[in-house]
Amino acid sequence: MSFSPANITALVIAASFAAGLNIYATVLTLGILARTHWVALPPGLDSLGHTWVLVVCGIMFAIEFVADKIPAFDMIWNALHTVVRIPIAALVAYHASSQLSPQMQVLATAIGAAVALAAHGSKTALRAAVTPSPEPVSNIALSSTEDVAAVGLTWFATHHPLIAASIAVVLLVAALLAARALLRAIQRPLRRLFGTDLEEVRSPAERLP
Repeated sequence: MSFSPANITALVIAASFAAGLNIYATVLTLGILARTHWVALPPGLDSLGHTWVLVVCGIMFAIEFVADKIPAFDMIWNALHTVVRIPIAALVAYHASSQLSPQMQVLATAIGAAVALAAHGSKTALRAAVTPSPEPVSNIALSSTEDVAAVGLTWFATHHPLIAASIAVVLLVAALLAARALLRAIQRPLRRLFGTDLEEVRSPAERLP
C-alpha cells in the first residue's frame, strides 16, 4: 500500500466505517497487521501493534462478541459505545494521516469521526428495529455479520484502500436506508396504538376543533 493522500484517506474511510460497527475488531486487526508486518501501514499506526493494545482489544472484542448478541442488552451496550467508537475512530484516523499536512490531517480526522458516527448510528438504529423481534436469531445473525464485516473490511482496506472505501460508502448508504425503512415500519403500528390510546383519554373539550 502506497501512502498517497488518496490511499490514506480511503483507508481512513473504510477503517472508520468498520470501527463504527466494531471498534475492537477494527483496532485488533490493524494491530495484528502492524505487529506482524504483514502489510505496510502508515507509520502512525505502528503503536497499535503494542502488546497492551492487542491484549486489551482482544479481551474487549471477546466481551463484545457475546454482549452484542444479547437482545435488549445490546442496545445498552451500543448506547454506551457512542462515547467509545467515534473518539477512537477519530484517533485512529488522526494517526493514520500523520504523514499528511496538518490541514489534511485535521480533515481526515473529521472524516473518520463522521463516518464512524454514521456507521454507529445505522448499527444502533437497525438494532432498535430488530431487538423487538421475539426470536434471537436475527440479532445474532446481524451482530455476526457486523463482526465479519469489520474484520474483513479493515483487512481489505490495508490492501486495496480505494475499493474498500467505495464498499464502505455503499454499505453505509444501504445501512442508512435499511435503518430508516425498518424504523418507519415499527413506528406506524406504534403510532396507531398510542394514537388510539391518546384519543381515548382526551377530554371532550380537548377533542373539539
